[in-house]
Amino acid sequence: MKDLLGLMGKAKEMQAKFQSMQEEIANLEATGNSGGGLVSVTLSGKFEMRSLKIDPSLVKPDEAEILEDLVLAAFNDARAKVEAEMQEKTQSLTAGLPIPPGMKLPF
Repeated sequence: MKDLLGLMGKAKEMQAKFQSMQEEIANLEATGNSGGGLVSVTLSGKFEMRSLKIDPSLVKPDEAEILEDLVLAAFNDARAKVEAEMQEKTQSLTAGLPIPPGMKLPF
């Protein structure tokens, strides 16, 4: 019984560390470039697009902002659909398993 309590304590400690790590990752930002820097995208650690920049030389200058908004919306829509599909597959995979609330899979 003593070992079980120790194991439970370790599991809670590990869950807290995992949650802390997830929060750190969520606060990260990364910027990717293409076309020799003509296009840049900044994503959060949760893969949410924070910004998109397209060099005006690639489009009509008066339409660049519209194009940026459209690409941003399309990316975020696709990301949301992928996450929903992943969640659905994860739920069917873990059906009946005693997974603690708030724990996300895959790790």
